Amino acid sequence: MSITTTIVNGVARIGIDRREKKNAITAAMYQSMADAIGSAHDDAAVRAILISGQPDIFTAGNDLEDFAKNPPADMDAPVFKFMQALGYAEKPVVAAVNGAAVGIGTTMLMHCDLVYCAENSVFSMPFVTLGLCPEFASSLLVPLNAGYHKAVEKLLLADPISAAEAVEMKIVNRVLPSGDVLDFAIRQAERFNQLPPASVRTTKRLLRSGFKALTEKVIVDEAKLFGSMVRSDEAKEAFAAFFERRKPDFSRFS
Repeated sequence: MSITTTIVNGVARIGIDRREKKNAITAAMYQSMADAIGSAHDDAAVRAILISGQPDIFTAGNDLEDFAKNPPADMDAPVFKFMQALGYAEKPVVAAVNGAAVGIGTTMLMHCDLVYCAENSVFSMPFVTLGLCPEFASSLLVPLNAGYHKAVEKLLLADPISAAEAVEMKIVNRVLPSGDVLDFAIRQAERFNQLPPASVRTTKRLLRSGFKALTEKVIVDEAKLFGSMVRSDEAKEAFAAFFERRKPDFSRFS
């Protein structure tokens, strides 16, 4: 199973479990995660949502083979449904990250409320190297959190981000030993069982209200550009190079 869903002690746990493909996410997996978040929203017994990967990998991002066959065309695509479900989640969302978090594996974290990662975690947003543009409002949230020049390094040059740097860039709350991350994240999520749920939801809404409308607009703007760029000649060259295990050649483009 690629996405696991359980509810334990008031926490809806969503696990990415496709280790044979480095937890690369397919359209069907995005839909499953969107549905799980929706179900958690409607379940009064759920006080928080937890997203996790595996002990050695969070996610390699999009499954490029699946992505190339089924590029997102509009906001009804499963990947954008997942973005909307997570972005609009009223209940607290906690993330536990071990290992690599690539592409949306990094950008989704900026829409979670609490994020904990392992010392061996490495984050990256290689959209430009694939002939694409940022997604999930990362073109807004990365410079907002980390500053413009740091955003250029990470989004234009696609430089990797260490666990310590992720804290500095305000992508994660805390770095923990690898074996402690999931248990700590679970305990943090379970703390919401002791808090008044309406107050938690209201406070989360107020915390996000200052940039909510702009974030939603940027998600849609990026999605439109992303959807067109995934069909571009630059993206086709980048994807072909990936599948052929060679370095892409962008010299003919201007």
